Amino acid sequence: MRLLWIVLGWGFMALAVLGVILPGLPTTPFLLLAAWAFHKGSRRWALWLEQHRLFGPLLRNWQRHRVIPRHAKVAAIGMMAVSLTYLTVWSSVPGLAVAAIAAVMLGSASWMLWCPSARPEPVAEEAGDQPDGR
Repeated sequence: MRLLWIVLGWGFMALAVLGVILPGLPTTPFLLLAAWAFHKGSRRWALWLEQHRLFGPLLRNWQRHRVIPRHAKVAAIGMMAVSLTYLTVWSSVPGLAVAAIAAVMLGSASWMLWCPSARPEPVAEEAGDQPDGR
């Protein structure tokens, strides 16, 4: 079973890397799925991914704070818009397929916009709330 999780992790990782290169293919969901699969199958590969130069900061931000940085949201939604425009105007993809793709993109964009863009600020304690009464 452990081998299956590792293979799934590498499959999702390959899709995440393709998402960096190909417009319209998202990176973040595949990266999160790769992290999940690696955590199930191999602590070594999970740590490698968390410490990765390119993917590590995004992944750590998500794991610790459930945050997707604003620049990542802008890039992802912008690429979805460009891809959808290409599919509608210049490709011969059937209208029903374009509508299905647009629905998935709209759902993904809505979810990303719902997620916070910055870590929450720590709440400062009010003057009378400290245990020693200061």
